Amino acid sequence: MIWVVRTIAAILIVAALAIGAGYLYLRRSLPQISGSVTLAGITKPVEIVRDRNDVPHIFAKSPQDALFGLGYVHAQDRLWQMEMYRRIASGELSEIFGPRTLDTDKFLRTLGVKRAAESALAGMSAETRSDLAAYAAGVNAFIDGHSGPWPPEFIIVGVRPRHWAPVDSVAWLKMMAWDLGRNWSQELLRLRLSKTLTPKQIAEFIPPYPGDAPTALSGELTPLYRRLAGTAERLVAIVPPPLPRDAGSNTWVVSGKHTASGKPLLANDPHLGLSAPSIWYLAHLDAPGLQIIGATLPGVPLVVLGHNARLAWGFSNTGTDVEDLYVEKIDPANSSNYMTPSGPKPFRTIVETIPVKGRPNETITVRVTRHGPVISDVLKPARDAVDKEYVISLAWTALADNDATLQSGLRIAAAGNWDQFVGALRDFRAPQQDITYADVDGNIGFIAPGAVPIRKPENDVRGLAPVPGWDARYDWAGEIPFDKLPRAFNPPNGEIIAANNKIVPSGYPYFLTDEWAEPYRAQRIEQMLGERDAHSVESFMEIQSDVKSLMVTGVLPLLLKVKPDSVSGERAVALLKDWDGSMTMNRAEPLIVAGWLRELTRLIYADELGDMFDRAWDLRPIFIYNVLSDKDGQSRWCDDVAAHKHQTCDSLVARALDLALVDLRRRYGEDMARWRWGDAHVSESPHRPFTGQFVLGGLFDLAAPSPGDGYTIDVGHYFIRNENEPFASHLGPAFRAVYDLADLDRSVFMQSTGQSGNILSSHYDDFVRRWINVQYVPMTMRRSDITIGALGTITLIPGK
Repeated sequence: MIWVVRTIAAILIVAALAIGAGYLYLRRSLPQISGSVTLAGITKPVEIVRDRNDVPHIFAKSPQDALFGLGYVHAQDRLWQMEMYRRIASGELSEIFGPRTLDTDKFLRTLGVKRAAESALAGMSAETRSDLAAYAAGVNAFIDGHSGPWPPEFIIVGVRPRHWAPVDSVAWLKMMAWDLGRNWSQELLRLRLSKTLTPKQIAEFIPPYPGDAPTALSGELTPLYRRLAGTAERLVAIVPPPLPRDAGSNTWVVSGKHTASGKPLLANDPHLGLSAPSIWYLAHLDAPGLQIIGATLPGVPLVVLGHNARLAWGFSNTGTDVEDLYVEKIDPANSSNYMTPSGPKPFRTIVETIPVKGRPNETITVRVTRHGPVISDVLKPARDAVDKEYVISLAWTALADNDATLQSGLRIAAAGNWDQFVGALRDFRAPQQDITYADVDGNIGFIAPGAVPIRKPENDVRGLAPVPGWDARYDWAGEIPFDKLPRAFNPPNGEIIAANNKIVPSGYPYFLTDEWAEPYRAQRIEQMLGERDAHSVESFMEIQSDVKSLMVTGVLPLLLKVKPDSVSGERAVALLKDWDGSMTMNRAEPLIVAGWLRELTRLIYADELGDMFDRAWDLRPIFIYNVLSDKDGQSRWCDDVAAHKHQTCDSLVARALDLALVDLRRRYGEDMARWRWGDAHVSESPHRPFTGQFVLGGLFDLAAPSPGDGYTIDVGHYFIRNENEPFASHLGPAFRAVYDLADLDRSVFMQSTGQSGNILSSHYDDFVRRWINVQYVPMTMRRSDITIGALGTITLIPGK
C-alpha cells in the first residue's frame, strides 16, 4: 500500500514540476521591457518607456522611427491578436483552423477585402506607404529577433507568426469599416421579412427615426424578394455579422462657456464588440513633428482616437447607408453574362485558392459585377445555385480603389488647427464617422467625413432593400461632395453631441440613411450636460458612467398600466413603480424589466414572423412603444394571427410579466429580492479562437458583472435571442477618454481589458475592474511624469 501512495506522490510531484517548468518556459514569451536590443530598420535609437500602467511612450528622432517603435510594441504585446486580424481580413483562417472556418474565408475572399486593400495601398502617397512600411518593419523586427517561445496561442494552435505587410494594415482598417456597417444586413432582413409581411408591416417593424415619416417599400419588388428569401436566409447564416443596430459610440464636446476652466472639454467612448484582449491599445508617440497619444489599433500605425499637442478628437459611427445589395439577372442566353441597363455584360472573374488545414486547398471563382462582388456565390458554385436566374452582389464604398482612409488618419496627427484637421480628413472614406473636435485655442467643431453615395431621385427604395441591378434608376450617381458633408464649427450653443443619432436637419439636401440609431443616449447626454453650468473632467466622467435608460423610462409607464395576474407579478410591479430606470448592477428591477420586455417582444411579433422570428428577435423599443401606445393602429400586432384571434396588448403585457418571472426564477432562484442585474448582465470579452472551448475558454475569456443596457450612456448591449445568456453584455465602450483642453496632460483614458494580449502577463486583465467601474488612467506626454513608477525602459538601437 505504501508503494502505491509513494507512486501517486511521485506522479503528482513530476506533474507539478512539469507544469511549473512549462509555466516558466511560457513566461519567456513575455516581452523584454528594459535594457536594449539592436535592430535593423531604424536610423537612430528609439526609447520606449512603459509607464506604471504598461502604456508605452515611444521617443524617437523621426516620425518613421516612432512608427517602427509602435509596430514593435504592438508585436510585443498583441502578436496573436494581429495574427488573427491578418488572417480574418485575408480569408486565411482555414489554413490553421481547418474546414470549420471555410465559409468565413470564402465570404471574405469573395468580398475581396485584401484585393481592395492592395488597390487602395497602390494609390496612396509615397509618404504614407513609407510610414506603413516603417510600422511593418517594427513588427517584423520583433518577430525576427524573438528568441523565446511565442505567446501561448501560437503554441496551442501550432503555428508561427508570419511577417506583417503594409497591406495587412489597410485590410484590417477595412474590416473595421465592415464591422461598423450594417445596412446590408437590414436590407437582407427586409428581403426575408417579405416572405410573410406586407410592405406596411415591414415599415412598422423597422420604424423610422422618431419624427421622420416611415418609408414603406413598394409592393412592386415583393414577388422577387419572396423568391430570393431562401438565398438571403443562407447568406445571413454564413456572413460575419455586423454590430447591432443600437451599437455605436458616444462623443460630445462643449466650449469654454460651459466649463469651469474656460476651455473646451471633449468626451468619447466608442462601442464595439468586446474581446480579450481589447481591440484597443493605449500608446504615446513622440518625435519631431509628431506628439500624439491615445488609442491605437494593433496592426494599424495610427493613434485612432486621442490628442496631439494642440487638439483632441472623438469618433462616433454615423451609420450611413454606404452599402447596397443588387439582385443581378443572369443572361438567359449566356450564363457568363449578367444584365445591365445597356444589355448583357460578362462577369469579371477572379480565382482564389484557400489553404485548408488537413485537406486539399479549396479553389473558388469569384464573380464581380459593375456594382461589386457576387456575394451569393459563397453559398455554392454557380452551377448549383438555388436560383439560376438571379445572384446578389454588394456595392460598398470601402471596396473602391481610392479609399485612403488610413492616409487621412496619419495626417490627423500633424494637424494644429481646425482647417488643417478638416484638410486631413479629405481622404477619409470608410466608415463615415461623426468626428468631434476641440483645440487649445478654445474652438470646437464637428464633421462627418466619408464616401457617401448619391441615390437618384427616382430610387424609391433608398437602400432599404435589395434592388434590381439591371435597372439604371438604382445605380449610384456619384458621391456627396466633401464640402457638403455635415459640419459645424463653434456653434452658438457651445455644445455638440453625436451618439449615432440623426445628425442632419430635415432640410439637409442629401440622403444619408433612414436607419439612424435610437436617440436615447443622445437625449440623456443632453439632459446631463444641462444639469450643470460649468463642467469639468470629473463631471464628464460622471456622464460616461451614467446608466439611466431612457428606453426603459419611456416604455415602463405603458407596462405599469396593466394589472398583474399573479401575486409575484404584483410584487414585481411594486418594485418597478419606485424605480428611476437606472440599470445598476446591485438591483433586481433592471433584471425584471429586461425579462419582461424579452417575453413581451416574443408574444407581440413571433406569430407574425413565423420561422423568421429567431433571427429577427430583438428588443426593438420604438416598435414596441408604437404597438403599446397604438400608434396608427399598430396594436393589431397583439392579435394572434396564427389562431386568427383578437388579443389586447394589455393581456399580452400581463402574460409576459408572468412568463418572465417564471423564467427568471428558473435562472436566478426563487427569491426575487436576491436577484441582481449584475449576475445576469455580465460583460463578456471572448478570446479568438478559444472562447467557448472547454478549459481554454475559461483561461482566456474575460468576464465581469456590469451595469447598463443597450441604450444607456455606459452601454452594455445584450442579445435577448441568446437563450443561454439572454442578458450577457457582448458590446460596450471598449475605450473611454475625456480630454481637457485647458491642460491636455490632465486627459484621462481607459480600455476594457489590459495592455497585454499574453495571458501570462499581469497586464492581460488589470484594467477590467477599473473599466467596469468607469475609472481611468492618466496619460501624459510629459516625460518627467511618465517615468514616475515606470515599469521599464527599452532602447532600440539601429543595426544592420
